Amino acid sequence: MSADTMALEGRIGLVRGTLTLDVELAVPAGETLAIIGPNGAGKSTLLLALAGALALDSGRLAIAGRSVDAPPEPSVPPEQRGVGMVFHDSLLFPHLSALDNVAVGPRARGAARSEASRTAREWLERLGVGEVADRRPSALSGGEAQRVAIARALAAAPALLLLDEPLAALDVAVHDTVRADLAAHVRELGIAVVLVTHARDDVAVLADSVLVLEGGRAVQRGTLAALAAAPETDFVRRFVRDPAASGP
Repeated sequence: MSADTMALEGRIGLVRGTLTLDVELAVPAGETLAIIGPNGAGKSTLLLALAGALALDSGRLAIAGRSVDAPPEPSVPPEQRGVGMVFHDSLLFPHLSALDNVAVGPRARGAARSEASRTAREWLERLGVGEVADRRPSALSGGEAQRVAIARALAAAPALLLLDEPLAALDVAVHDTVRADLAAHVRELGIAVVLVTHARDDVAVLADSVLVLEGGRAVQRGTLAALAAAPETDFVRRFVRDPAASGP
């Protein structure tokens, strides 16, 4: 997939309770779009719609050139979308070893058990946690578990990677290292990434562009530098001035 191919494109229309989400998205392959905004803006709802956990009420969504949701047609199930996701909690399968957790994706794509295990071990090594392959999640530190979760998402060879505060639960001592590793592997793979975060430094390191979501609508788009040069809302002004966080 070439760098100028839109790996993610569409309009997300959803109504959930008091929230009406209506957002246009276009993310080229090889780029990362950060979604920022205050609590209740619709950030997590947007990710769930991209993942297929919520079907669109209106609009359209295409991933890697393939339509996955276009009401009133049935949406494509999450497991068939080619989407990987990493949450702020690792959400590893507690009964599986780290190796088997990572092998889940390749196995789901049809790989033989030996091939899936080989791919899983390679990704654990690339994320710097090869030594924990035989351990279960309960025996992992927070940083190790999150590296395994990232390895699990990338081992599935997704066309689109969704990151929901993937570094928020990490200790300061490992945060920057995991972030740098994630950035390097995403660039190497050339996949599209949508990142939800409250941390300006994470946006600065990981994102090519930023979409500001408030009240279910995009109120500003651009690079972090462009947002800092001309913030259009109070939220954006606070975000670009505080490197630690934009809110809880």
